[in-house]
Amino acid sequence: MPNTPGSIPVIDLRTARNADGSFNADFIEQLRDAAHRVGFFQITGYGAAEGQVAELFDVVKRFFGLPLEDRLALDIRNSPHFRGYTRMGAEVTGGRADAREQLDYSPESEPVDDYPEDQPYWLLRGPNQWPDALPELKDKAMAWAELMGKVGHELLSGIGVGLGLPEDYFDEPFQGTPHWMGKLVHYVGGVVEEAGDQGVGSHADYGFVTLLLQDMVGGLEVLPPGSSEWLPVEPIEGALVVNLGEMLEVATEGYIAATIHRVTAPPPGVDRYSVPYFWSPRLDAVIDPVPLPAELKAQARGISDDPNNPMLASFGKNMLKGRLRAHPDVTEKYYPDLIVK
Repeated sequence: MPNTPGSIPVIDLRTARNADGSFNADFIEQLRDAAHRVGFFQITGYGAAEGQVAELFDVVKRFFGLPLEDRLALDIRNSPHFRGYTRMGAEVTGGRADAREQLDYSPESEPVDDYPEDQPYWLLRGPNQWPDALPELKDKAMAWAELMGKVGHELLSGIGVGLGLPEDYFDEPFQGTPHWMGKLVHYVGGVVEEAGDQGVGSHADYGFVTLLLQDMVGGLEVLPPGSSEWLPVEPIEGALVVNLGEMLEVATEGYIAATIHRVTAPPPGVDRYSVPYFWSPRLDAVIDPVPLPAELKAQARGISDDPNNPMLASFGKNMLKGRLRAHPDVTEKYYPDLIVK
């Protein structure tokens, strides 16, 4: 599919490797251009099993069709680890309610009860909450997360090569216990009065690579670096929307941007479903600047200077910052001393 000016690039992941297993130079060039110029692209051919996308959307819709009391049994306010169900309008982006409900999940683990005072991000480790009435939701969601981890690793390897680095350059921070995060999301317009048309307010993601499966309703918009015009990400059935997070912006001193994006709520009575996945390293990973080649370093834009959203080299601190702000009710209940002013 051709990429035209003002459009979101589309890349076929099946073209990533040559027959000998090395990365294909044309693929790497497409990937580097998309990562630098837009910070957003879509990928096809990423290895989903036949029927996997349809089955995932089916079980997601059935979850949000459960009685509200069943969903609230998984209330995120029950979890000091920010896992579980967030009711419509309860998550906040940019200080304003979002017109969505969702279920958040991450790797299953035991809580970390004993951690250094300067490493509060360990509180993010813990168990998920799943509905007893829909046991297949856990199976489908975790299988999707497993596939997305492989896709995220492949893309990050390709990005490394595009930056003139060995393809395993970013591997170490992900070894052991990478702290990825998944969401199952349902948008409904006209339900949350204070949200207006905000499905999700404008923001950048705080991790490395975001992989989004969206349905055909649309509403996702991006603001490419240096642009003042919002660009729609037109849905392609079964494709993944990819965007890059603050950790890569920090690591590349802005050669790769954590591009601002938002979701406009659908019209009243219209449902929109999406499944975002955030490929992220261990919580204790600290990301140092990468040694960029001179020609790429000359094109680096520098790190975004937003005093309200400082970017941190510590992934755990960056992620905790995002979770504390997004879920003020959880923060106030469990961590009032960590409230971000």
